[in-house]
Amino acid sequence: MSTNNSNSINPGFDVTKFQVGSFQSSSHQPLDTSVLATMASAYFPEFSKLETTSLPQSVEQPVQLRNEFSEAYFTNEIPTTLSSRPFSFLEEARSIFTEIENTVSNQSKSQSKKFGSGYKDVSFEAVSIPELDVYCNQFNVKTIREDFPILGEKVNGKNLIWFDNAATTHKPKSVIERLTHFYEHENSNIHRAAHTLAARATDAYESARDKVKTFLNASSSKEIVFVRGATEGINLVAQSWGKYNVQKDDEVIVSLLEHHANIVPWQMICSEIGAKLRVIPVDGTGQILLHEYEQLFNPKTKIVAVTHVSNALGTVTPVGEIVKIAHRHGAKVLIDGAQAVSHMKVDVQALDCDFYVFSGHKVFAPTGIGVLYGKTELLNAMHPYQGGGNMITDVTFEKTVYQAPPSRFEAGTGNIADAVGLSAAIDYVNSVGIENINKYEHSLLEYGMKALGRVPGLRLIGTAKEKAGVISFVIDGFTTEEIGNTLSREGIAVRSGHHCAQPILRRFGLEATIRPSLAFYNTYEEIDAMIAVLCKLKKSSLP
Repeated sequence: MSTNNSNSINPGFDVTKFQVGSFQSSSHQPLDTSVLATMASAYFPEFSKLETTSLPQSVEQPVQLRNEFSEAYFTNEIPTTLSSRPFSFLEEARSIFTEIENTVSNQSKSQSKKFGSGYKDVSFEAVSIPELDVYCNQFNVKTIREDFPILGEKVNGKNLIWFDNAATTHKPKSVIERLTHFYEHENSNIHRAAHTLAARATDAYESARDKVKTFLNASSSKEIVFVRGATEGINLVAQSWGKYNVQKDDEVIVSLLEHHANIVPWQMICSEIGAKLRVIPVDGTGQILLHEYEQLFNPKTKIVAVTHVSNALGTVTPVGEIVKIAHRHGAKVLIDGAQAVSHMKVDVQALDCDFYVFSGHKVFAPTGIGVLYGKTELLNAMHPYQGGGNMITDVTFEKTVYQAPPSRFEAGTGNIADAVGLSAAIDYVNSVGIENINKYEHSLLEYGMKALGRVPGLRLIGTAKEKAGVISFVIDGFTTEEIGNTLSREGIAVRSGHHCAQPILRRFGLEATIRPSLAFYNTYEEIDAMIAVLCKLKKSSLP
């Protein structure tokens, strides 16, 4: 990324960075600028209202085109809300020329002259997307990509484009190297030995707990329990808190947006105890309806379990208000943060949530490690989730005395190395800056949403105002499996299916969607590559 104008958050529309490619025909005939006006009208509807008679009749050089066409109209005339976002003209230009060709074929030959000779053979250079001004000198997407070895992988002879970050994120070299160092120099079981390697491993493991405490802004490291992932964290709360605090005819509230991991454990508890599961509805954009949420409460409501960010739609839920409303009615709140922690700052004290869970592999750490945050008073009152070594202070055949949290909930040998890997992943995220990540990813998301929305027959699913990291869509005439396979052949990895969130997809009358999901190592060019494949797929279906 450019390091110029580092104090600017909004890059605006910089004509000097805007490359429209070589808008000349293969026969080197200059293009009539009415063609470019047509392109602009299609890409920016507001442009169609502008006068184009003052434009030069033909332009030989793209540089002159930028000066005389783009600067005057795109910078000065296009509304700020549009001009503040970079867009690639590559695929849009191709589709427009296709429309022109189809129009000309159905009209008189004389009418085709206004588009310039040779337009059918127009070729385009790859478009360079204007990059955002940096938010700090440390954030450079090109440098960041170099930190992730797998991004250099070839798939089907093509460069890997990883848009499956909601399923799992890739690991930077620093995390991989930290794991290697652990196994080469620190590997041991923890807590119960007097030798040096045990001390090293214990220090590394407990240091990771401290790191997570700071990452979430918990009040104490004792509020951080290591688990396998968000799913185990939710099950732990359901079994160790829910089973002892939810009684027959009591009620548990979840939202329609939930991953199955935040539905099924509560269903199991309700079925076992005889309690009732109630569901928060969402509107047509996929956002929670707060007014209807509050109407669900009654004296029997014991806990609300809700996602921070929807894994299927990317909706960022109003968790602050959700927590306040629940506490006002005397209920506890668990937040599933699996899709949030890699995209935004999470402060559990500011949220005042009672429990918060996330998975390490969603935040550039290894698989098999996750976190349950719980308020001290709640964890202290909870029963163990599993029995075994490490979670006890004394065992007789008559009675067992349990450790205090968090050890009480970490029976057996934990995933020591991957907890250390999680610590390294948090260090990496902190080195880039979560605020910088959030701003860059938000711009990518807006770009992707708007650009995908222009693909013929494509329907975006989940268009809430507040979103993070996830785009979900279907295309008329194609199954999600067909779309996913087509993208995969071009080296583009997306998720196809129900995303373990069937209830919310059925809210929109669907059983599956395509879900490209973003991380801070993705680029505008990768989004363009995906759109190019989708446009080609759509064109192949035309008679």
